[in-house]
Amino acid sequence: MKEIKIESILQVYDDFDELPEAVASLMTQASEARGRAYSPYSNFSVGAALLLDNDEIITGNNQENASYPSGLCAERTAIYYAGSQFPDAKVVRMAIIAGSNIKHTMAPIPPCGACRQAIAEYEVKQNAPIEIYFMGETGKVVKSESLANLLPLIFDKTFL
Repeated sequence: MKEIKIESILQVYDDFDELPEAVASLMTQASEARGRAYSPYSNFSVGAALLLDNDEIITGNNQENASYPSGLCAERTAIYYAGSQFPDAKVVRMAIIAGSNIKHTMAPIPPCGACRQAIAEYEVKQNAPIEIYFMGETGKVVKSESLANLLPLIFDKTFL
């Protein structure tokens, strides 16, 4: 038997004001996208903003449906739109802001498992990491240099 140790290295900013200006701008756009989310069932709204290597900014938010699980998360809404409209562009950075519509959310909220898998697909497709920043409504902001820190054992096309 052999033991494998997997480690993730993440950077944590104490608050929004500590972020580099370009990242803060992208987080602001994610926050604005969150404000347009349609989440009447979960009362949990998420906004995402992507920076592409062609300098386009793509935003997305969660869109729910009474027929769960027919809705779509903010991260996948944004990354699929980017893929459909700019198929040759690489995603450089992703900003995510999430939280309850009922209570104040301060803890950083990472992408769900389905979104992690979708982001992994794009990292593999573009053969380049995607910086991911995530937070609650306020408070600490977590940065991952790559989706691989959040989903270290990805399932990708090499298994098919």
